[in-house]
Amino acid sequence: MMFCDKCGSILKPKTEKGKKVLYCSNCNITQKDVENATIKETVKKKEPEIEVVPEDDDTLPTTDAECSKCKNDLAYYWLVQTRAGDEPETKFLKCTKCKHIWRDYS
Repeated sequence: MMFCDKCGSILKPKTEKGKKVLYCSNCNITQKDVENATIKETVKKKEPEIEVVPEDDDTLPTTDAECSKCKNDLAYYWLVQTRAGDEPETKFLKCTKCKHIWRDYS
């Protein structure tokens, strides 16, 4: 690996006028003649991305709460600490019928 004399960036290989050279992408300056050098490129395997799985409502507990949209009287609920640690958590509710979500601060 070679570095630019001017800015210290990694030099990248390219072919210029039929010759292999190294250039700096920051300074846009050709640095070295590397005709006898071998340029080896390795491709690293990309780590699998985190898959987002749709939330399964069947695992959430239910409670009696009236939905403001459809007037259904049953909702899933879960608790999240949305404020400081010394304050109570926020209760989120999700209607079992229309899937409307609202908060309960009590």
